[in-house]
Amino acid sequence: MEINLQSLEKLDTPNLASAINELIKNDFSKLVQILYRIDVSEAKLKTILNSNPNEDAGKLIAQVILERLAATKKARESFNTTPSIEDTEERI
Repeated sequence: MEINLQSLEKLDTPNLASAINELIKNDFSKLVQILYRIDVSEAKLKTILNSNPNEDAGKLIAQVILERLAATKKARESFNTTPSIEDTEERI
């Protein structure tokens, strides 16, 4: 499977963690690029990884990615000024 940002967004947590572990082993620079593109805080990630040395790094990174994607989605929704279909129908 080609691992890229779009494919990572579609994965559930266990599969995302597995994909991240594959990137750690086989293409660490691609993982760094994806984390940069998602805008994951390097300081936050280092803190989490250092404070949980016995945890699966893929799982920890997956949780951070999912949190960041959820925050990004929420921010986009808060700036969306287009009325939804339901809002339009109520006015008719």
